[in-house]
Amino acid sequence: MIGIFTGSFDPYTIGHDDILRRALPLFSRVVIGVGVNEHKKYMFSMKERCEAIARIYSDETKVEVKEYSDLTVDFARREGASYIIKGVRSIKDFEYEREQAEINRQLTGIETLLLFSDPRYSSLSSSVVRELMHFGQDVSSFLPQPVK
Repeated sequence: MIGIFTGSFDPYTIGHDDILRRALPLFSRVVIGVGVNEHKKYMFSMKERCEAIARIYSDETKVEVKEYSDLTVDFARREGASYIIKGVRSIKDFEYEREQAEINRQLTGIETLLLFSDPRYSSLSSSVVRELMHFGQDVSSFLPQPVK
């Protein structure tokens, strides 16, 4: 069974890594889909994000990293995925992901697996890490190795 774990991952944090590693035993393969959101300004290029994530999982044969720029469900179909994996940190995340999951299931029948964030990471987001980086703060404790 194949799952996709999608996001813009700018940057990929220890919270993302935690969700992926908890989902990994459930699937024969997980494709990390690095997506484009035209409403976001990125700190790192698509290539930089994909390469950084690929380095983290270079020893994990069940993980692939791919970029995509269309609908997540179209990416899921191309990859032969049965599930979209998403992390939820808050009720706000839950409501957003629930709505997306319902639409995706209606469009394609693809289910969404929601994993709740470890409480240690519930306040961690890529946007917070980007802001800290912008102001020259050390963010290494928020990034999985070897993204630093």
